[in-house]
Amino acid sequence: MAIAYWIVAGLLALFYLYAGGKKVGQSQERLLPMMGWVDTVPMPLVRVIGALEILGALGLIVPPLTGVAPALAIAAAIGLFLIQAGGIVVHLRRGEARVIGLNIALLVAAAVAAWLGTTWIS
Repeated sequence: MAIAYWIVAGLLALFYLYAGGKKVGQSQERLLPMMGWVDTVPMPLVRVIGALEILGALGLIVPPLTGVAPALAIAAAIGLFLIQAGGIVVHLRRGEARVIGLNIALLVAAAVAAWLGTTWIS
């Protein structure tokens, strides 16, 4: 189970470091072509979401790697799950049901990471 956790958590961490970094560091105009929802959400909130994604990515990796409060990895996975649940809601409200495939995949991956974390971390 540990190997499966590291694979899922590593892939999630890479994705969220990239996506969160973009949300934190790029302007609304640069984000708009790939994230159409940023035109209806205040940029400070987009920045907060990006920062939470980065913290979630670090939370998946650093605690179990160092052995310091490894249960935080489970909390990070749950937090990323909630971020994707919110993303799905935003897309559905905007009438973008056809674009939630990635959100669903990330939601499932975060749920799997949380479950795998409970099997060997806590």
